[in-house]
Amino acid sequence: MQSIRNEVFDWLKAIVVALLLAFIIRTFLFTSYEVSGESMMPTAKDGERFIVNKMEYDFMEPERFDMIVFHATEQEDYIKRVIGLPGDRIRYENDVLYINDEPVDEPFLDERKAAYEGLYTNDFNVDEPVPPGHVFVLGDNRPNSYDSRMIGFIELDQIVGKVNFRFWPIREAGAVR
Repeated sequence: MQSIRNEVFDWLKAIVVALLLAFIIRTFLFTSYEVSGESMMPTAKDGERFIVNKMEYDFMEPERFDMIVFHATEQEDYIKRVIGLPGDRIRYENDVLYINDEPVDEPFLDERKAAYEGLYTNDFNVDEPVPPGHVFVLGDNRPNSYDSRMIGFIELDQIVGKVNFRFWPIREAGAVR
């Protein structure tokens, strides 16, 4: 009888430790995110799932073209691509991104632009530079994305983390570049 109690107690300890580890990892290190909508097509499709690194930006600043998840509202998180960093001046003209008046290549949009009739990204000019402590984000599906063009700059505190790994669908699992 004592050995059964010991075995049950050992199992309970293992389950509690596993749950505690899962809680710590999910709360402080990583979380999952499911894409809802088509704003990041073709890079991230509706229903795909990603692992988001929640601690990377505790040690470094976001970099241009990082894919991030951020709190858009109290109820909803969005996935977008960082385009502008603090101090950057952003504009789009004739389907070309200009940052600080220098053209910037966006190779992740090449295939999509080639298949699109007309301007893939409508011209716009952000009137002010990206403020300190903020980023400017765009979805890869520029004609169908609700992003910084509409909602403005994103505070660094709103960022949940950097998208690092796609785990669903399994056939497309792997690191996100």
